[in-house]
Amino acid sequence: MPVDDAALDALFREARTHNAWTDQAVTDDDLRAVFDLMKMAPTSANCAPARFVFIRTPEGKEKLKPALSSGNLAKTMAAPVNVIVAHDPHFYDHLYKLFPHTDAKSWFTSNYTLAEETAFRNGSLQGAYFIMAARALGLDCGPMSGFDKSKVDSAFLWDRGWKSNFLINLGHGDPAALHPRGPRFTFDEATVLA
Repeated sequence: MPVDDAALDALFREARTHNAWTDQAVTDDDLRAVFDLMKMAPTSANCAPARFVFIRTPEGKEKLKPALSSGNLAKTMAAPVNVIVAHDPHFYDHLYKLFPHTDAKSWFTSNYTLAEETAFRNGSLQGAYFIMAARALGLDCGPMSGFDKSKVDSAFLWDRGWKSNFLINLGHGDPAALHPRGPRFTFDEATVLA
């Protein structure tokens, strides 16, 4: 059954990329709820390579600050939570648990290019699922590139071996600060029926 119009509005039609935030908190329970919803979405061979770092403390934000582009600095520092969407290049070490009915690890340990593409592609998918899960649970997102990946990886990820992909500012957006929605392609402009 299709979801109702209210759900479609919350996920797509009325959802926006936010750059300004209210003071309403994002709790640990909120973060767990988003993750627990996101994790149910599909990845190839159930590989689930995405990893997430939630930055909320002043100390964490100070570590993040040098990696941000000037245009992203103020809105990122103001967001209640900054999420580093990363992936684990060695995701295949967990396939014995996530895909137990066959030895899928060997698919990736024997093919570095396949492993790298799988980690990045499916980690990106999981980052998008995270945005949709957050929207479904009443949170707003401000996903962005605009940062120095090597600085983020060095400050937050190097000891785990993870690699950053993109950032999401997370909280309750201030609708008064939204710009008009940007244009979108029409179906005929962006598709081919073959």
